[in-house]
Amino acid sequence: MALRVAVVGGGPAGASAAETLAKAGIETHLFERKLDNCKPCGGAIPLCMVDEFDLPPQIIDRRVRQMKMISPSNVEVDIKLTNSHEYIGMCRREVLDGFLRQRATDLGANLVNGMVQEITLPKTTQDSYILHYNDFSNGGIEGTPKTLEVDLIVGADGANSKVAKAIDAGDYNYAIAFQERIRLPQAQMQHYEDLAEMYVGDDVSTDFYAWVFPKYDHVAVGTGTMKVHKADIRKLQAGIRARAQARLQGGEVIKVEAHPIPEHPRPRRVVGRVALVGDAAGYVTKSSGEGIYFAAKSGRMCAETIVEAAKAGQKIPTERDLRQYLCRWDKQYGLTYAVLDLLQRVFYRSNAAREAFVEMCSDQDVQRLTFDSYLYKTVVPANPLVQLKITAKTVGSLLRGYALAP
Repeated sequence: MALRVAVVGGGPAGASAAETLAKAGIETHLFERKLDNCKPCGGAIPLCMVDEFDLPPQIIDRRVRQMKMISPSNVEVDIKLTNSHEYIGMCRREVLDGFLRQRATDLGANLVNGMVQEITLPKTTQDSYILHYNDFSNGGIEGTPKTLEVDLIVGADGANSKVAKAIDAGDYNYAIAFQERIRLPQAQMQHYEDLAEMYVGDDVSTDFYAWVFPKYDHVAVGTGTMKVHKADIRKLQAGIRARAQARLQGGEVIKVEAHPIPEHPRPRRVVGRVALVGDAAGYVTKSSGEGIYFAAKSGRMCAETIVEAAKAGQKIPTERDLRQYLCRWDKQYGLTYAVLDLLQRVFYRSNAAREAFVEMCSDQDVQRLTFDSYLYKTVVPANPLVQLKITAKTVGSLLRGYALAP
């Protein structure tokens, strides 16, 4: 009997998993409720993702080569990529996600415009999982109730994952990403031709940072925060609007978006023949808040593990097989998450620490190491003297900003 896999969620994680599975000839059903979903996120992707996932030029709205870091006291530090071929890609999620889903479909995945409501778990290791879902392909508001039997499930359905709930994967803390898309006059947009801005300070985010990221014909202006009450979020969004006011003059709000983002990995990411990837697994990084690349990468790595264990689709992978995906993931990225978590706790704890963080970003060695780590997802070995200099720079910045004080 041929292996049947359901991938629940059609974002970068789910679409990348479905693509890999379909390419291997495995029967793949990709579920997505909103085929035009515009997830509120900064939309920045590293250069390595463009190559690894073979993204065409039209997916990238802007090629950012300059980053402006702005401290709580409005000290500005300009960071520039000096190599002409390097850039940070800015994309709209509805464009990126749609492309990845279509590619998976073209390779043979069955795209289901539906929402999974419930999952009946198997009673034995030989039984199937039964997905109960509403099919919206007929255009109706309510949808048509349907069921599907599969051997294995990849949960890629975001922070509010129903797949995670069905397998009792455990809860995690989450933050809120709130964003306004603002269309600016042409003269104002020229300022953001290849420039993105990051603001830090209690007035714009008590936990992370706020951003102004350029898109095709507008800028995304938003904030990330652990404060989930609407009044707090509105106050922080007003803060970033005030800080960037001079650059946003004459702008028109064309869309307002909000969405939860995970704060750390779920306690359980593989249970039985179900594996979680992307936001459902909790793969958004601390400090940088990056999630797109890691979502797509986790979907692909999980699917590659399934293909490997399935023996050309003729064997149903076990929980033990799926746990190989977790071992590989944690080995490759565990240290990255740990370091960014430490940076978050050190540099986002107070405005003094944020001032120190921005000051440190003015150092050329720090900039190069940071960009290499982000663009290529590799820790580039630095000269020992450079490493020592960066460490001294970090400690010095913290001490001058009294950031080490309790």
